[in-house]
Amino acid sequence: MRFVLKLLICGLLATGAGTAYLALRSGDVVYTLHEWISPARFQQHDEMIGTVAAQYGVEPMLVKAVVWRESRFDPQKYGSAGERGLMQVTERAAGEWAQETRVENFRVEELFDPKVNLQAGTWYLARALGHWKNQTDPIPFALAEYNAGATRARRWAGGDDAGIVPARTFRSNIDFPGTRNYVDTVLARLEFYKQRGRM
Repeated sequence: MRFVLKLLICGLLATGAGTAYLALRSGDVVYTLHEWISPARFQQHDEMIGTVAAQYGVEPMLVKAVVWRESRFDPQKYGSAGERGLMQVTERAAGEWAQETRVENFRVEELFDPKVNLQAGTWYLARALGHWKNQTDPIPFALAEYNAGATRARRWAGGDDAGIVPARTFRSNIDFPGTRNYVDTVLARLEFYKQRGRM
């Protein structure tokens, strides 16, 4: 009986240590614990994220990591520069999406609709990934573009004719602390989702 009890305690300790390790690697320990305690709130958009990500050819876990960083899954979030919704899409980016995808009579208030927001934000992210498709790892470049714009991302990559740039070099070139933190935290959350094996 004592052996079984010790085995059970060891199992619980190992599970706790593994959980703590994953939480530490997630980029936001407190939030991750909150997500584990109340998963429904943080998984309510997963099916829609998967559908929209597939539509634009983007990894669903990456889209969810961006949603996590941008809004913590609050579809009504309004940013300080007028960004709206789950992916904090700007009016300008949404206008480009609406024009490119031929969405008629688009109104910026529609960005508070999770589906519209995910479509516009994922389209914008897919476009950024396309700009950096020749890089070995285009994700950090695309995230920097998503956060700070294409012009700044090109500057951090060394200009239009820079060729292949190691992702680590690119990240060290980002001279906006907010954007560097943005890229690092989204990548950490993406890695967390991958290690967890699901969004």
